[in-house]
This record gives sequence, C-alpha cells and structure tokens, in this order.
Amino acid sequence: MMHFHWLAIVVAALAGFMVGGIWYGPLFGKAWMKARGLSEEQLKSGANMPLIFGTTFVLNLVAAFMLDHLYQTYDAPVGLHHSLVIASIIGVGFIATSIGVNYLFSRMPRALFLIDAGYWIVIYLVMGAIFGLLS
Repeated sequence: MMHFHWLAIVVAALAGFMVGGIWYGPLFGKAWMKARGLSEEQLKSGANMPLIFGTTFVLNLVAAFMLDHLYQTYDAPVGLHHSLVIASIIGVGFIATSIGVNYLFSRMPRALFLIDAGYWIVIYLVMGAIFGLLS
C-alpha cells in the first residue's frame, strides 16, 4: 500500500508556484512577453488572475502528487541523488522534448522554448530536491 508524502507534495507544489513567479517575473518576464509578442496591458486585460493562479497551483499539486507516486514505485528508498536524477529525466527527457516538438511545428521562437522548457526543468529539479529531502 502506498503512503503518500503529503507534506512533501504540498511543499513541492508551493515551491513550483514560487519558482513560476520568479521565473516569469523578474528573471525572464520581459523576455517571455517579447517572445510571445505580448505587452503587460494585453496580459492584464480580460484575465481572471485568481482563476489562473489557482488553477496553476492545483496543476502543480497534481504534478507533485504524480512525482511522489513515481518515486514510490521503487522498491528502495529514493534519496536526494536519485530523486534529482528522476526529476531531470522527466524535465529534460519528457517535458522539454515535448515542448520542443510543439514549438518547432508552431514556429515559436527559440528564446521562448528556452524560457518555457527551462522553467519546467527547474521546477522538476526543485520538486525532486524537496522529495529527496522530505520523503
């Protein structure tokens, strides 16, 4: 029977949410808007920000829950090293490659790919570190 690490799941989801705020705010916010062809006014107009932020947090919870489930499929305890390896495989091997294929066919700029794929790689590494330390 699986025993979910609820504290690690919630902390990982919160950390992912905070990484997003920093990543798409002070770090790469302006470059992301430029690559998307958006202005700040366009982002704010007609946007239901509580819904967007709330849904983002729920999706981070789902990602953290699934990551915890994946870690529990191992017979041995998963420490920091293994959780970071698994998180990097997910971020680089699955998510970044999937985004890359979509962005190639959508003719999206390379800068946008680097920002968006980099975000997911970092988020999974942060979540992996949290699971490695708290589980």
